[in-house]
Amino acid sequence: MRLDRLYVLLSAALITFSVTSCKKQKLHFNDVVKLDSHGTDRYNAIYFKGNDGFVVGGNRFDNTSILVSHDAGATWEKKDFPEAGKALYGVTETPGGNIVACGYDGKMLTTTDNGYNWRFSQISNWQSYKDLAFLDDNHAIGISGNSFNSGGISYFDAYGAVDHWDSTDVEYNDIEMRDAYTGYIAGYGTMLKTTDGGKNWNVLNVVNDDFSGISILNAAEMWICGSNGSIFHSADAGASWNKQRNGNSLTEKKYYLHDILFIDQSNGWAVGDKGVVIYSSDGGKSWKEYEHFTDDALRSICQLPDGNLVVCGDNGALYKLVR
Repeated sequence: MRLDRLYVLLSAALITFSVTSCKKQKLHFNDVVKLDSHGTDRYNAIYFKGNDGFVVGGNRFDNTSILVSHDAGATWEKKDFPEAGKALYGVTETPGGNIVACGYDGKMLTTTDNGYNWRFSQISNWQSYKDLAFLDDNHAIGISGNSFNSGGISYFDAYGAVDHWDSTDVEYNDIEMRDAYTGYIAGYGTMLKTTDGGKNWNVLNVVNDDFSGISILNAAEMWICGSNGSIFHSADAGASWNKQRNGNSLTEKKYYLHDILFIDQSNGWAVGDKGVVIYSSDGGKSWKEYEHFTDDALRSICQLPDGNLVVCGDNGALYKLVR
């Protein structure tokens, strides 16, 4: 009986030590500022062009929402678009400086004056667009997908007229073009790369997650995250990959990640469900979690002009994170 009691006491002590240690290991931002997002819409992506910021979202079947900031993210104005009426999921900048957003049922909105006025266009094949990238001011590549096992890559002009569309049995989540020729697509269990402006896409040797976010640092280095919590790093433009975090591990905390951002070779963040924000100071080799500040899923992270961070997500989640 004494041994049983001793075992119970030791177990309790170990659990207490483990919980206390985990709490001590959590990081803290210098400040977390909840920004006014003017409602409870879901916001899916953030983009900054100088001091002008753009957050896109809405409810998938019901409405389109765009938040615009002209003061480096301090305040935001909400714009609604009844003519679009569906959620937006991706936002990008054309080489000429226009901002373009895309979304469900092929809805597309473009501003040529940094968000003061917007032009609505209908992408002609009505796909469920997740993201887009422009090769030049009139030639875009859009990626789409539904329910993991259907998607496509579309090629269209600045007004949404589709030149051709390649359908696939994979849902695509993110596209990032490093320049007019080299780019990457993240999707369900796959990563693709082009070196000829999207004419051809090659499958990269990285698997075992639903890849959700891409962060390209330079011509060689990039990181990707997956919705099951995996993080991979490539130092040779995607030719080979190092798994830095195993989302399928039974010994690591489970995260569901949506986006990743590295600002240099050392410092990177990833965000996901239940308000999780994790950070690496060693190029992704190790990760620590920040103290919890929201239960809402966080879907996009971006660096502000002042060097701090901004995140957006479900239920109108929009926060400035002061480093």
